[in-house]
Amino acid sequence: QVEVVESGGGLVQAGGSLRLSCTASGFPFGYTFDDHVMSWFRQAPANEREGLSCLAWTGGTTYYLDSVKGRFTISRDNAENTLYLQMNNLKPEDTAMYYCAIGSPYGYCPDTPDEPGYTYWGQGTQVTVSS
Repeated sequence: QVEVVESGGGLVQAGGSLRLSCTASGFPFGYTFDDHVMSWFRQAPANEREGLSCLAWTGGTTYYLDSVKGRFTISRDNAENTLYLQMNNLKPEDTAMYYCAIGSPYGYCPDTPDEPGYTYWGQGTQVTVSS
């Protein structure tokens, strides 16, 4: 069973930075961490979950929200089996629970966020940005 664990959230002032981490383990035999498409989502209170960015198994990236483009960067450390989300110039509207999602092997990023396309999810890490 694949286990996905996010970390790195916290309380930060507007304009500050955070780096979220997502580690994953327990992939089926024959598959490795970097074989999979991965994404970051977030959900603010009373809002639906929204897709932020995606990293295809090839390393290609997609950013879905105009509000995070240029501020957030998705990356991966294959040796550490870790997915990152570097978040700079944080704003109060970035306050949300952030989730890491692992999709299919050899998957590519969809044109629009596709939650059902992701099999494994973490429990989330809370990010709170104060004004």
